[in-house]
Amino acid sequence: MPRRGEPLFLERQSYRRRRMMDLARLLPVLGLFAFMLPLLGGPEGISRTAANLVYFFLAWFALIVMAWALARRLCREGLDSGPGETREGGDRP
Repeated sequence: MPRRGEPLFLERQSYRRRRMMDLARLLPVLGLFAFMLPLLGGPEGISRTAANLVYFFLAWFALIVMAWALARRLCREGLDSGPGETREGGDRP
């Protein structure tokens, strides 16, 4: 329970950083879901190999781009923290 005089909410920057970290943790699950979609097949259960192969490479590329963007944003926000704040995730500076 918060003490008197302390705000009940998190700072906006801290809240956004935590949500970005949550999204980074969820990214492998989203990737697994994206890779499993073509296995469901079409309406008759017929799988088109060439279309599925293109889909896999596009999904793979999209995951790489999302991971790069998340990592870049998390690093930038981690460097913006003040001198009294510590970064989450280890003892590294």
